[in-house]
Amino acid sequence: MATEYAFPDSAAKNADAAAQEFQTEKMSLAMGPSHPSTHGVLRLQLELDGEVVTQCDPILGYLHRGDEKIAENMTYNQFVPYTDRLDYLAPLANNVAYAIAVEKLANLQVPARCEAIRVICCELARISAHLLGLGAYGIDVGAWSVFLYSFEEREKLYKLFEELTGARFTTSYTRIGGVARDVPEGWNERVGKFCDQFLPILEEILSLLTRNKIFTGRTQGVGIISKADAISYGLTGPNLRGSGVAFDLRKDRPYSGYEKYEFDVPVGTTGDCYDRYLCRGEEMRQSVRIVRQVLANFPAGSYYNEDAKKIFAPRKDKVLTSMEELINNFMITTEGPQMPAGEVYFEAENPKGALGFFIVSKGGGVPYRMKIRSPSFCNLSILPKVCVGSLVSDTVSILGSLDFVMGECDR
Repeated sequence: MATEYAFPDSAAKNADAAAQEFQTEKMSLAMGPSHPSTHGVLRLQLELDGEVVTQCDPILGYLHRGDEKIAENMTYNQFVPYTDRLDYLAPLANNVAYAIAVEKLANLQVPARCEAIRVICCELARISAHLLGLGAYGIDVGAWSVFLYSFEEREKLYKLFEELTGARFTTSYTRIGGVARDVPEGWNERVGKFCDQFLPILEEILSLLTRNKIFTGRTQGVGIISKADAISYGLTGPNLRGSGVAFDLRKDRPYSGYEKYEFDVPVGTTGDCYDRYLCRGEEMRQSVRIVRQVLANFPAGSYYNEDAKKIFAPRKDKVLTSMEELINNFMITTEGPQMPAGEVYFEAENPKGALGFFIVSKGGGVPYRMKIRSPSFCNLSILPKVCVGSLVSDTVSILGSLDFVMGECDR
């Protein structure tokens, strides 16, 4: 008896419409946005031949739409909180990347103490982002305990962030020309204690996965990205290094004093999901290594550029006691920091990869044009290529191994 079936999509419409029997060779499956492994508003429109993926169309959805146009309608300082929302798992690192881009436009140098604070912020943000990525990946492939352990460590980091910035999640800590405030008393010591206790726990967390047969079975040889493909698709961060490309902006184009610190850049050999996992694990060890070096030689001095009076808002005590500073603060708040005309592009090595800001200025306190190069958006671009030919269940492993966040995809 013939089965009546209404094909719901274009892929299935290509099937033999005259066929009277139910066709199973091709079917379409919408994976997400409510699927737990798609992490938000991502939807994958899959075409399946049995269990095998024959086509994959990522549909990004709508989350933080219009960030770049918003930037063109507010002052440089006012846009800092919006950078928190890009990769909302590493707002401290986003703040730093944006601030350095604007400082390059203004030809402004920040003091060594400010650079040291920023490096600590970026590396702690990297650990925090990788911990969440690791925990969520564990859940994706069936390991719950990893999530619980990694979240406990992440909570310790959030307490440090709150002490430093006054906020746990959206920090908005960096300012153009410096940081919002100096490190609180005893904070560096508490960061050092965190590093001391974190490494042994990290080894325990990784030991739950590295030799776990279920985990290795679901990640080794799955989602292989060749070195050539990784480069041609513009992958950055652990997704690029997992494919064997030793490119790290902190090493190859140092900024914020990274050239002063010794650390290794982990790279993979096969470019599969397992290699990308190993890279992130090693990167957390290297981040601790960097933070310890910064703490051991923490510079004295100011945490912001004293000469940036038309960019950096005056300290509150000066605003309350000096008419000149009060007027200066009013002008910066209403008109924004006055930038020269020109163009600048700067990208930083964030946890997900290279986060870049291209800014066009015609002078004044508001950027004329801004373009954001977000790593998650570029990393996801390889999904249609790497998913085709894999099993449906492998799609979950591949997605998790790319470690994306949707806040910076649909900007």
